[in-house]
Amino acid sequence: MLSVLNFINHTNKVLALLNYLQSPLLFVARLYVAEIFFSSGLTKLTDWETTLYLFESEYAVPFLSSVAAAWLGTICEIILPVLLTIGIFTRAAALGLFFVNIVAVISLSEIALAALYLHYLWAVLFAGIIVTGGGFFSLDRLVQKYQ
Repeated sequence: MLSVLNFINHTNKVLALLNYLQSPLLFVARLYVAEIFFSSGLTKLTDWETTLYLFESEYAVPFLSSVAAAWLGTICEIILPVLLTIGIFTRAAALGLFFVNIVAVISLSEIALAALYLHYLWAVLFAGIIVTGGGFFSLDRLVQKYQ
């Protein structure tokens, strides 16, 4: 019985140490997905004619015209990653990018399996951020602390 209690005690200590990794890992996850989506938004901005062409011919975004989808997608990919990076309105920014990610997968008629797996990974990272929030390294935490 004592060995079981020792095992439980050691397991609890290891889990307590893992709690210290949550905020740094959340921060890295936020930076990773923010960089991907921000870069995508910048690419759209730098070659707007190609962006409009792709939204007219390649991307079949449901419920929106190609021009509206191009504008909305680009704006979301520029603004939301900035919010995610600094950690303000973190959950809302992650939720918005989660939906941008879903629309990207739905609107592409042909997507490579490797690209699809990346979208799955990003969705899981967004879900984790939505559930846990920005963590210690976020402005949300400072706002909450001083309320």
